Amino acid sequence: MKLSETISWLKTRVQDNLFPHLKECFNDPLTQIQKDLVTSLEVIEIEKHVSSSLYHCMGRTPEDRRPIARAFVAKAVYDLPTTRMLVDMLRTMPNLRMICGFVRRNDIPSESTFSRAFAEFARNDLGKNVHDALVKEHLSDQLIGHIARDATAIMGNEKPVKKEKKKRTPMKKGEVRVKEETRLFRQVNQSPAQALHDIPTRCDVGSKTNAQGYKETWRGYKLHVDTTDSGLPVTTVLTSASLHDSQVAIPMMKLTSGKITYFYDLMDSAYDALQIWDVSKALEHVPIIDRNPRRGVAIPMAPAEALRYHERTASERLNARLKEEFGARHVKVRGHEKVSLHLMFGIIALFADQLMRLTL
Repeated sequence: MKLSETISWLKTRVQDNLFPHLKECFNDPLTQIQKDLVTSLEVIEIEKHVSSSLYHCMGRTPEDRRPIARAFVAKAVYDLPTTRMLVDMLRTMPNLRMICGFVRRNDIPSESTFSRAFAEFARNDLGKNVHDALVKEHLSDQLIGHIARDATAIMGNEKPVKKEKKKRTPMKKGEVRVKEETRLFRQVNQSPAQALHDIPTRCDVGSKTNAQGYKETWRGYKLHVDTTDSGLPVTTVLTSASLHDSQVAIPMMKLTSGKITYFYDLMDSAYDALQIWDVSKALEHVPIIDRNPRRGVAIPMAPAEALRYHERTASERLNARLKEEFGARHVKVRGHEKVSLHLMFGIIALFADQLMRLTL
């Protein structure tokens, strides 16, 4: 089925079948953002990836995690800064409470229960599993024109890890120092899992030059995203803020190529490395990468390539929406696993929202 046909079917199912039923169940009319949330939850179907109950040996029976997972999607859709605000809204907004799956006000768990559930979701890679399922269902049988690859700064809420200074041992007379293989060189023959295992993921300090030529510094992480020409995120990797953009390009290309079929790799000058060009071609893609001058003169693109390269703004728009509308500016949790899950709730909410926009 074509993507447009799938989206039309989803809209018909929600608007013609679900919304009239909800009007009968709710005392108050649905607001627009509540309608958007209902549609997103129908697309995401996060409850399929969450166990209804958890094993336990002693103590009280744990809360059903499915409505809690739906509530965390609502937190991303509403762009709420904290879980406490989410709990307060669930208690004061009957429509939102019922959309998430809490029938009565007393069914809403405490903030600490939400935090424990969030930690469990993070350990089980819930966000990644849901996102991979969305990509497989909606994009795996489509032909994608290009993938735009870019990274964006994520402000953290924890102390950065201090870098260990490598001590350079003095060379003995007649000794020849063997040059260590670069990470990019190793990644060419590594699997994505092997390559990502060597990538630093702890909170540290990163810096970059912005579009105006000024240097920006932040404490936290860096989110790398592969975005389709229609603005849908396909692959995401969260790394330390200090990691150079090029260091995850090769494993991301391999991961994305295993999920979808596409033709062009669009990347800025930070990705201009021979190994990245070679791997893109080996995967039967056409790399269009802005040339980095590196003490020389940059080679201009051919007119057709330059026109295609301008489509790379899809990744910039996605990063902007993720921060402005889906919670990426409100990272309150700590640790790579939890930060990654927080961002993934935003990614899957954005995926569903962007999917529904494609037929507008």
